[in-house]
Amino acid sequence: MQTVLYQFLIEVPQAAAIWSALVLLALALLAALVARPERETPSDAEPVPDPAAEEAARLADLRRYADEVAVAAAGAAQTARRRREQWLRAQDEADRAWRAYDEAESVARRLAGAAVLPAPRTPRTPAEYAARERWLRHAAMAAHWRGELSARQLADVLAHRNGWDPRRHPAEQEIVLARVVRDGRLAGYRTAAEREQRAWRDAELAAEAARALAVEAYAAAAAVRPGPVPVRRAEAVTQTLAPVVVATAPARPARWRPARVG
Repeated sequence: MQTVLYQFLIEVPQAAAIWSALVLLALALLAALVARPERETPSDAEPVPDPAAEEAARLADLRRYADEVAVAAAGAAQTARRRREQWLRAQDEADRAWRAYDEAESVARRLAGAAVLPAPRTPRTPAEYAARERWLRHAAMAAHWRGELSARQLADVLAHRNGWDPRRHPAEQEIVLARVVRDGRLAGYRTAAEREQRAWRDAELAAEAARALAVEAYAAAAAVRPGPVPVRRAEAVTQTLAPVVVATAPARPARWRPARVG
């Protein structure tokens, strides 16, 4: 028993020392492997840039951008043409409204000049008042069918509202009717003139956008093709991509004037 105990006491510290030495050696090797930088293998090395491939990729991007800008420029040119056509239609409507107002004002002015004459004397009988009312109804209906009176104004005439008095002499009724028609034509012209101004501004903005996109499209197309491009050729391409140019119209003077009829 003493021999076994003696051997145990001697061999256990030796084994512990050996295991400790092995653990320290493993830790040292692990630390060395972690701290040591890895060698770059040929497969992990950065690829050598290829100038030809980079140039091809750049040209592909430029072509794609040029195509997109060309499509946008074509769409902007179509929009500019459509806006210009709308402006021309609005201008024609404003001109027609002005001519209608000018004609109505001339009629009202002529009747106002005749108003200085005394009204014809007629017997104030129920038959006379009935005849005056029939005349007013007929004149108002005719003006409505000609587009000179609105449906609401016609309703006022038939209901004797807003100053419409069927007992007045037909000469006086004609003057009042001419003034109402003139005022309505004036309001219609002002509305048409405002509509024309809005259409002109929209057409001008659309034309500016078309011109800007046309210039950008030409620049993108020129960047794809190497070599300088003549200025005349650039202007021709710009005009082809944006053929619609809305001329900057000067401020149009107000063509309506205050009527001289009271």
